[in-house]
Amino acid sequence: MSKSDREVVTRARRLMRFLTQPFQVTVAFTGKPGRSVEIEATLAGCRAVLDGEADAWSEGSLYMVGDIAEARQKEAAAKAAS
Repeated sequence: MSKSDREVVTRARRLMRFLTQPFQVTVAFTGKPGRSVEIEATLAGCRAVLDGEADAWSEGSLYMVGDIAEARQKEAAAKAAS
């Protein structure tokens, strides 16, 4: 697998995590409060992930967040804790 292929796979995995947002209907399964995210914010987050902003982030920073700003905060908190 080429470096380019690995980059595509890595970004796809991160995009999948980002799109696992805390919806209202998942509260019973996740224990996390659900919320609505505007489509523009979701698309901006997708663009940021696909453009490589999150390449060095933990996948966990993108999981069950509302928008990319929350993911940035989650990643910063994780780095500060380590």
